[in-house]
Amino acid sequence: MSIVDSIKELFTTNLRQSGIYIAFVAIIAFFAWRTDFLSLGPQNLTNLILQYSYILILAIGMVIVIIAGHIDLSVGSVVGLVGGVSAVLVVRNGMPWWVGILAGLLVGAAVGAWQGFWVAFVGIPAFIVTLAGMLLFRGLAGLVLNNISLGPYGEPFTLIAQGFENGFLGGHGYDAFTLVVFALAVVAYAWSQWRARQSRLAYQQSVQPLPMLVLQVVVVGAVVMWFAWRLANDRGLPYVLVILAVLIIAYTMVTQRSVFGRHVYALGGNRTAAALSGVKVKWINFGVMLNMGVLAGVAGLVFSARSNAAQPGAGNMFELDAIAACFIGGAAVTGGVGTVPGAMVGGLIMAVMSNGMQLMGMETSPQQVVKGLVLLLAVAFDVWNKRRSGAVR
Repeated sequence: MSIVDSIKELFTTNLRQSGIYIAFVAIIAFFAWRTDFLSLGPQNLTNLILQYSYILILAIGMVIVIIAGHIDLSVGSVVGLVGGVSAVLVVRNGMPWWVGILAGLLVGAAVGAWQGFWVAFVGIPAFIVTLAGMLLFRGLAGLVLNNISLGPYGEPFTLIAQGFENGFLGGHGYDAFTLVVFALAVVAYAWSQWRARQSRLAYQQSVQPLPMLVLQVVVVGAVVMWFAWRLANDRGLPYVLVILAVLIIAYTMVTQRSVFGRHVYALGGNRTAAALSGVKVKWINFGVMLNMGVLAGVAGLVFSARSNAAQPGAGNMFELDAIAACFIGGAAVTGGVGTVPGAMVGGLIMAVMSNGMQLMGMETSPQQVVKGLVLLLAVAFDVWNKRRSGAVR
């Protein structure tokens, strides 16, 4: 494949995948211009990670739910319930911080198993089950906390979302360790792209020209290292970013390289065909909902650590942000389509827009209007792209 053909494919066949990245760059550039580059400042970029990390964690689980052909409306309420349980144990009863973390994860897993049972084995649509769960778990969060806020947690619990690794390798006015970590990530990315290209060549599949691959790695590496430099010049490497990176890598591998991931895509693409081909539909559905519950538990702990308190209303509307991130990131409403990296880009688009509008001094109501329009346009683009692809065939 020539360079010209690669560029043509980027804007035609791969429009669904490439369009979201082009839009992401355009949105960043727009808000950088409108805020006099304040949005790209080191402190603001660090705050962006801290403030929206829990939405991105929820989006990882939500995109798997959507790929399987379901939806989960309860994750925001689960965030509130997990925070309430951990606060009661750590703050009110004085238990060690790790007990609160373990309890929060167990609560999330129990919620996921509860909803997975109704969806997978009873056969109630996930929309109904999780709508009931949204009310149920929000009520339980209020009961656990007696409808009052409970805090503070104190360290080391709060370090989950407020801690930084800074000074491990020194540096003159910056944190060298942050740069080393990101540099290793760039090297790993370049190696993975090279391995993928070699694998495709081994099976005599078409690949992009080597100069295009080199250009892609150089561009991605430059952006990543610029981002690392900004973090290194502020407070260093956030612990929550490490947690998020581990989850992204792990779930990208699960969805793309594991039997479970292939079965989830098969289930969302065609439930009947998946069942006939030997996919254990009930257990896959159960696993999808169980996983969503666990990740909601992780997000609940991160949010509580960030707030340094548990509140009955914590997590309100988080489910909508997570769902929007998935659809903006390329997930299909009908299921069977979507990726973890795409959901992350969708979540970052929502984060950059919210952060940029706040820096511009825009009120909450107009912000909601803009977010709603962006979500609508993203889904409209999905529908249009499917029709165009069908027409091409």
